[in-house]
This record gives sequence, C-alpha cells and structure tokens, in this order.
Amino acid sequence: LINRLKQFRRIATRYEKRADNYLAMLNVAAIVLFLRFSNTA
Repeated sequence: LINRLKQFRRIATRYEKRADNYLAMLNVAAIVLFLRFSNTA
C-alpha cells in the first residue's frame, strides 16, 4: 500500500506544509487507489 501511495508525487515529496493538508491528500490518494483496485476485483 505504501509503495502505491508513493506513486502520487504530492504524497512522495510532501508539498503541503501543514500536517492536516498532507493528511487530506493522503486520504484522497487512498480513496483513488481503493476505487481503482476495487473495480478490478
């Protein structure tokens, strides 16, 4: 899971300075991955 999250540039380099914004982007990336892989199963 971490490897797939690191494919998102914003997650890997942490552009956001505030922790809550970073956590929000982490949640968005996790939802995108969930939707992407839930359709293939």
